[in-house]
Amino acid sequence: MSVLSRPEFHSEEAAFTHLEKVVWAGEPICPHCGGVERITKVKTNPEKRIRLGLYRCGQCKLQFTAKAGTVFEHARMPLHKMLQAVYLMTSSKKGVSAHQLHRMLEVTYKTAWFLAHRIREAMRSGDLTPFGSGGGIVEIDETFIGTDRTIKPHGEKKGRGYDHKHNVLSPVDRDTGRQRSMVVESLKAADLTPILRARADSDQSGSYPHELK
Repeated sequence: MSVLSRPEFHSEEAAFTHLEKVVWAGEPICPHCGGVERITKVKTNPEKRIRLGLYRCGQCKLQFTAKAGTVFEHARMPLHKMLQAVYLMTSSKKGVSAHQLHRMLEVTYKTAWFLAHRIREAMRSGDLTPFGSGGGIVEIDETFIGTDRTIKPHGEKKGRGYDHKHNVLSPVDRDTGRQRSMVVESLKAADLTPILRARADSDQSGSYPHELK
């Protein structure tokens, strides 16, 4: 059998059961008040528009599902299709485009594009701390990539060396190994200093004790 034959990829009820195990680890938690006691499951009733997977908190009296606080919250497409999208995007070595999701899930391109962005946002590490936190060493290097047509239009004579290429700057935190590359217009020290100071941690005195190599 294929992995995509699993129940949570085809049944909405199984999809909610799977998500509840992942989010709550077996014990429902109210996203509104954080309570774990007196939480009851509301019986599904399509005729009265009672949602699948709905719970009610006995402490704050509010209702919620396992989708609250996740990338699936407020989404109108079925949960089992969104779980398919998550699996496809996280298991594909080279990623999956919104157009491919649009074709495979049989949803509109706009829906696939929005869902793909939500999933990618959830996959971010969230580590936005400055480079060199705690007095660590920050190393920088530059390289030249591709052809910058805005500098030398196609057909015109190019300068020698890297004159026609993009300037790419990469600060690296030696302790954590984090690296962030960016295209810069100039590699002069006066132009790079503000960029590096915006990304490097500073001590309370305002100085930058990091070693820049």
